[in-house]
Amino acid sequence: MAKQGVDVAVALVLVAFAAFPSVHSIGVCNGVLGNDLPAPSDVVKLYQSKGINAMRIYEPEGNVLKALSGTGIAVLMDVGNHSLPSLASSSSAAAAWVKANVSSFPGVSFRYIAVGNEAIDSAGQKTILPAMRNVQRAIMAAGLGGSVKVSTSVRFDVVTNTFPPSNGVFTDQSFMGPILEFLASTGAPLLVNVYPYFAYEKDPQNIQLNFATFVPGSTTVNDKGLTYTNLFDAMVDSIYAALEKAGRPGVKGVISESGWPSDEGFGATAQNARAYNQGLINHVGNGTPKRPGPLETYIFAMFNENKKDGEKSEKHFGLFNPDMSPAYSITF
Repeated sequence: MAKQGVDVAVALVLVAFAAFPSVHSIGVCNGVLGNDLPAPSDVVKLYQSKGINAMRIYEPEGNVLKALSGTGIAVLMDVGNHSLPSLASSSSAAAAWVKANVSSFPGVSFRYIAVGNEAIDSAGQKTILPAMRNVQRAIMAAGLGGSVKVSTSVRFDVVTNTFPPSNGVFTDQSFMGPILEFLASTGAPLLVNVYPYFAYEKDPQNIQLNFATFVPGSTTVNDKGLTYTNLFDAMVDSIYAALEKAGRPGVKGVISESGWPSDEGFGATAQNARAYNQGLINHVGNGTPKRPGPLETYIFAMFNENKKDGEKSEKHFGLFNPDMSPAYSITF
């Protein structure tokens, strides 16, 4: 997760909640940057008890994968950015990675492999697509091509000119173009981390809190016949606009992270976090004005993580405390 900007010049608010989504629209990210987190088996039981049937993990964690085996919980698994150079340079390394971390867990319902998470350094730029190609070949060789899709998870700021949403365009087409070509050829979605919180934190003078947190309001944003009642929809549809301008309108979007902190940051309160995350859960089953229909979305995160780096608020994105008590009331 990283701070991200959004070109918004609104002083507006939103409208009533959308209908409750079909459950498969929502997953939750399971970060492990804490020294007081519950055991993987208990984590999986908590997912099951709450009816959460999709999980994102940020590296192959053997104990987590064992706990997930046979549960039917769909898994979005990152390779870990540190693995990108070896996976990019060696097809045998990619084959070994898939064998060790995917094929060895036949009871796990893998859905996506994220080759890179917000990898924006020069090395990442050079290694992401070669690593994706090698992992894809390894997935196909393992006979998993029909069920497991290979993609990469990008920051929202790969898109610029995001307001109004129809103006959205990729910041670096030379980087994104070949990745989108790969995704179009394999039928995999583009994974995008989308955080209205960071946009609001950066520009509270022009972005009203209600508009950012799915709280019903009296004003809407209109863009070429489409009505926007919340910032999340506007951000996501700017991605779709960028995909269209890049000549890849058929590439699907999956929101691989989105959330709101409950403490130690501007606008970071339990009340605001609950409003945003509950609103997100209630909303994504309907999709966006530009792309109606369920929008697969992963909330960040399951637990507050006391070893997260960065701003203090980074430690407070959890829906639950490490003792598995709710950080605030939320319903799936």
